[in-house]
Amino acid sequence: MKAAMITRSSLRRFRGGDTIQVEQTALALSRLGIDAEIRMADEVIDYSKYDLLHFFNLVRPADILKHVQLSRKPFVLSPVFVDYSAFDKKHRKGISGSVFRMFSAGMNEYMKTVFRWIRGNDEIVSKSYLWKGHRASMKMIANKAATFLPNSTMEMESVRQYFKKDFPYTVVPNGVDPLIFRKNDTIQRDNKLVICVARIEGIKNQLNLVKALNNTEYTLVLIGATSPNQQSYLKRIKSVAAGNIHFTGALPQFEIMEYYQRAGVHVLPSWFETCGLSSLEAAATGCPVVITDMGFTRDYFGDHAHYCNPEDPASILQAVESAAGSSADAALAEIINQQFTWQQAAKATAAAYHQILET
Repeated sequence: MKAAMITRSSLRRFRGGDTIQVEQTALALSRLGIDAEIRMADEVIDYSKYDLLHFFNLVRPADILKHVQLSRKPFVLSPVFVDYSAFDKKHRKGISGSVFRMFSAGMNEYMKTVFRWIRGNDEIVSKSYLWKGHRASMKMIANKAATFLPNSTMEMESVRQYFKKDFPYTVVPNGVDPLIFRKNDTIQRDNKLVICVARIEGIKNQLNLVKALNNTEYTLVLIGATSPNQQSYLKRIKSVAAGNIHFTGALPQFEIMEYYQRAGVHVLPSWFETCGLSSLEAAATGCPVVITDMGFTRDYFGDHAHYCNPEDPASILQAVESAAGSSADAALAEIINQQFTWQQAAKATAAAYHQILET
């Protein structure tokens, strides 16, 4: 079997959680004998080479619509159903913030897509998106999908509520590589060391995290590259950051692993998370995690994480203090090793592929 995994054109230039999801799922599928080839949405694709297509990021329909219309192939859809509206309407600054507060979430996503295209940061692969609009494009894709592959049941419920319609689906969890992300009891944790591994951008909410931990007893290390269109956000963070806040930029995986194993807390106080891959990685190493209560995170972490309100720095600080005083949650690490690995994700994906092709 051969599948084309078609993703945003900037997948490798501007790496994010979806980059890891696509790359690791493709690698794990290859170990099951499935040739899953990663293709960028702006490429010219010979669809005849593939048995089926696999799209990611339903919230970016301009990347998908053209391929659905031209390919005439069955396809599955990993929705990565991120809701940016809370950040856009509550915390986005400047002219764009004022504009986004005036319009619906769908119109805001349409404007962002067009602005990225005008600035040359992205392609509008499907020009029909320009006259169909955002929501109508998403609806067309959703209705044509053979099945959905959400990362959680909470995500699929959000999709159902958005379209007011039920769709066939198979839950495919995000995961970690347990051979890499594991506990090392020989390394002593520093309960005053707090880390946040995430691309620096507004939706990840590093600004409120910095406000929460400024001039406290904790050392906060922000690990991650800054999105190209988020340089002003980085400047805002640095303008308020006290001396106990540090920035590393992007780091290689082995250095991030060292931070996971030494830190007393990993924090991801995002305005929205479908999962929080870095939180999964940290928890797999035995690091206590603080994570947003907005999104689908409870399907992964249950009662084993410390939750915070991303809008409230006091809530973030309180959650950090609670996590820093806790011991590592061995039950969570075991759950991750059993349920949330790329091997499990690939098995569920492969089963969905076979079901579609055998129908």
